[in-house]
Amino acid sequence: MFVIDSPIGPLGVSVSGETVVGVHFGARPGAAGSHPAVAQLESYFAGELTDFSVPFEMRGGSEFERAVWGEIAKIPYGEMITYGAIATALGDPGAARAVGTACNHNPIPVIVPCHRVVGAGGKMVGFGGGLDRKRKLLELEARVALARAWG
Repeated sequence: MFVIDSPIGPLGVSVSGETVVGVHFGARPGAAGSHPAVAQLESYFAGELTDFSVPFEMRGGSEFERAVWGEIAKIPYGEMITYGAIATALGDPGAARAVGTACNHNPIPVIVPCHRVVGAGGKMVGFGGGLDRKRKLLELEARVALARAWG
């Protein structure tokens, strides 16, 4: 596991060869690395990268969780979607809470952007890394998206 410092605290990045298999909040200080995922995360936090290209593999999870993670991966940079909208997209409009649980089990947060999933009406609810981290990630993306849109 490599550890990077970030504006949301240290992140542990687990890899298998060139493939990212985990991102972990609150990692203990450890080895810095030169893996492409480390460089991409650093560029993301610097506001330079809006689309990760590093290969990743979603390991584990139920069929439903994997479907949720697939929907999360489609959310564009700087945008948000509700838990209910994901549940509806998966064919079960009443499964918003189950979507929230699946988001909490996302093994590769930030790269697979579960922070972009919000409650009904845009309410800031739930995040495995804590609401403060979620808010910081959304604020970063909003600043970068506005700066790019307005030149």
